[in-house]
Amino acid sequence: MFFVDDIQKEYQRLKKLGVKLTMEPTKTPGSTIARFDDTVGNLIQITQLG
Repeated sequence: MFFVDDIQKEYQRLKKLGVKLTMEPTKTPGSTIARFDDTVGNLIQITQLG
């Protein structure tokens, strides 16, 4: 998991780079999360607190 300050901005940046995103930014209690595939089957999560 990686913490980011602006998940929408980071999501769009990764998308433009061709990263396979498996979950759009989604609100959860206390944070917003998104996930992407690292090309070898691992899911990596980005998280914005608040």
